[in-house]
Amino acid sequence: MVALLQIVALLLDVLWWIIIVQAVLSWLVAFNVINTSNDFVRSLLVALDRMTEPLYRPIRRILPDFGALDLSPMVVLLIIIILRRIVLPQLALSLVG
Repeated sequence: MVALLQIVALLLDVLWWIIIVQAVLSWLVAFNVINTSNDFVRSLLVALDRMTEPLYRPIRRILPDFGALDLSPMVVLLIIIILRRIVLPQLALSLVG
């Protein structure tokens, strides 16, 4: 069971980096540093969007509209922090002890 928790922790770490990469790429696109007419960049942005949109959608329904400011990635990152630092260690302790 501890191995399963380690897999969940690894998946949460991967998700963390996916969200960070998506945020950085979105800033680079917004400031015209990278061009979305490039096929690789466009396909990477679409792939990242498809991975993260199911996580963002329920949070966007709850959060008020801030216009162009999207806080849903930050909320997901906070949830990942809570899961990694509080929930998973408590589960591991309850399984071991």
